[in-house]
Amino acid sequence: MAESPQKYRLCDRMRLWEFKEQFVFEPLDGEPHELLSVSRADGDIRTIGDLPVSDGDQHPKTTPIFGIVGVLRLLAGTYVLVVTGRMSVGTYHGHPVYRASSMKFFSCNSTSKALNPKERRDEAYFTRLLRTVETTPGLYFSYGVDLTLSAQRMQKLDNSQITLPLWKQADARFLWNYYMLGELIERKLDSYLLPVFQGSFQKIQVLLREKLVSVTLVSRRCMRRVGTRMWRRGADLEGSVANFVETEQILEVDGYLASYVQVRGSIPVIWEQIVDLTYKPKMRAIDLEETPKVVQRHFQDLSQRYGSVLALDLINQQGSEAVLSLAYGSAMQSLVNKNLRYVPFDFHRTCGHTHFERLTSLYDQIAEDFSDQGYFFVNPSGVVVEEQKGVARTNCIDCLDRTNVTQSLLGRKSLEVQLQRAGLFGPSDSVTQHATFDEQFKQLWADHGDNISIQYSGTSALKGDFVRHGKRTTFGPIQDGYNSLARYYLNNFHDGLKQDAMDLVTGKYDLKLSNTNLIHPKGFESYSSLPLALILAGAGVTFTSVSLRQAGGQDAIQILCTILGASLTAAVLFIVRSTGREFCNKPRLCKLY
Repeated sequence: MAESPQKYRLCDRMRLWEFKEQFVFEPLDGEPHELLSVSRADGDIRTIGDLPVSDGDQHPKTTPIFGIVGVLRLLAGTYVLVVTGRMSVGTYHGHPVYRASSMKFFSCNSTSKALNPKERRDEAYFTRLLRTVETTPGLYFSYGVDLTLSAQRMQKLDNSQITLPLWKQADARFLWNYYMLGELIERKLDSYLLPVFQGSFQKIQVLLREKLVSVTLVSRRCMRRVGTRMWRRGADLEGSVANFVETEQILEVDGYLASYVQVRGSIPVIWEQIVDLTYKPKMRAIDLEETPKVVQRHFQDLSQRYGSVLALDLINQQGSEAVLSLAYGSAMQSLVNKNLRYVPFDFHRTCGHTHFERLTSLYDQIAEDFSDQGYFFVNPSGVVVEEQKGVARTNCIDCLDRTNVTQSLLGRKSLEVQLQRAGLFGPSDSVTQHATFDEQFKQLWADHGDNISIQYSGTSALKGDFVRHGKRTTFGPIQDGYNSLARYYLNNFHDGLKQDAMDLVTGKYDLKLSNTNLIHPKGFESYSSLPLALILAGAGVTFTSVSLRQAGGQDAIQILCTILGASLTAAVLFIVRSTGREFCNKPRLCKLY
């Protein structure tokens, strides 16, 4: 696809000058840009013509940067987030794409107002969140093309739209830094407005029958209900769901361009699964009266954006997941029509933990609908031959592991049909027949699954060995066990802080309108500490065992001490077990709903 003209050019390389009174961003790309100044006293943002004269003989510190991600104003002052490192990951419609490899917040509060003790405590918590934000994984950007639009949507832009600044072209659902760009947008600083999305971007190239075949996989995470695995589940009242990701697979070969889009997202009912130190917290559907309206809003939005919807529900229809299967299925009964088909498929019951090849039985059920939805296809002359008329929406409980296995199958099926249309495959050909291509394609989807999983759960995807190798390996279940334990630890003892960090930088938490008294725990929660509880329990066990050895079965005092030690240990463990939620790291800035 030809490169689109741009009226506004983004600064792709800058030098950050740290003067005593201001930060100055100096573009180094050779284009005519005004310099950007941010006051270190009050965070005032303005453009200037030239670098200020340095104070005295001291040369100000400089830092090479690759873009301004955004601005946050907190209690003590202003914080500017910049990209300090980038890695090239490929091209998108002829433009380079980069992943942010390092970021840093610069504080503009050298002469900030005096804070009282409570405000200092609050600001300390906020700055802790900012350090978490600096390590956010999976952030991508381009200076020359909007990465939030699929090839089909990009083709529909008219000349007036493709000359707009990239942030104006973008789909706001997928702009990770939309909230932080707000002040720069108000000041019309288009040359400094770097749109960033979170998700995944991978590209492979392989020689197939003397033709260079390029396959790109782009995943865009929606910011409407962004969050971590256990603290953002299901849907909100507007119908936005957690872990909603749009995935586009793009094929380029011999002048042809094809694109296939599918989506994933949490079960669109209102439900929760609050961590409480148990390995698998109880799932609970709530507000069942509102559920049908929420489901309807969700699918209306999908239909307006993508056309017909094929809803693939992979959760267990029995056991702990059954309550959600029932709520979802019941709500869908009144919605199903010619443009919306609901397909429940008990993945674990059919495929177990090793026979994922049985997933073809699901494809057999949906093959006709899958074919009718089609894909986007452009011939070498630039003529759009076909448009995708619908989308497959896949979910399991987390929309990570079972979902990625299923989406990789649909991606493979679509790719094979597209290669047939481009003349490289015959009707009976498949990717599997070409070992190198097959191996790289599996790797593409496996890496994609890992990236999406890390952003939502903190670990790589489970069942990744099947996506990567086409079968379950000996090491696969072992790796799944390790990742499951890692998820348990992160979900219980880390993700509350991570959720707060997301809510802060995406504007879900508004400092001006919110009560910071909620940030710091009160009552029993302020004293609950899992390390302290484990130390007390450990001490009790040790004291009990020593007392037993010393008592020798005769000393009444030692026996009494043993009973007291055992009772103390049992009491501590009982308190931890019965009040498990109080010992978990929970978000404090925003409510669940």
